[in-house]
Formats: sequence, C-alpha cells, structure tokens
Amino acid sequence: MAAPGASVRVAALRGSGMDRRMTEMGLNVGAEIRVVLHQGAGLVVQRGESRYALAAGLAHRVLVVPV
Repeated sequence: MAAPGASVRVAALRGSGMDRRMTEMGLNVGAEIRVVLHQGAGLVVQRGESRYALAAGLAHRVLVVPV
C-alpha cells in the first residue's frame, strides 16, 4: 500500500476480468499514478487529470513499484 502523495508505477494487474476494465480506464501496466487519498481500505488515485476511486478489493489487485 502506497502512502498518500506517493507516485508509483503499475507493475501488474491481478484478477479475473478486472485487468481489462482497468486498462480501459487508463490504469494499465506501466502507467504512473499518484495516490491522492487512502481512507480505510479504499483509495483514490490520479493519472493525469483523471481521478479514480478504487475499492479495497480492487486496490489489492493492483501491484505497484515506487517511481
């Protein structure tokens, strides 16, 4: 789990069918994102001008590495 304000790169997407949906939203492998808010188990991330709210189950399927 990355801390709010951290910039990370998406290393892998795990899950059945969610990788396709995430890629359609622009959160594909190799994308640089910034964690905006981490509240409870869910979080809000930003890529460019777009922000995405990820529920806990989905957030745990996105593997990231620091930039």
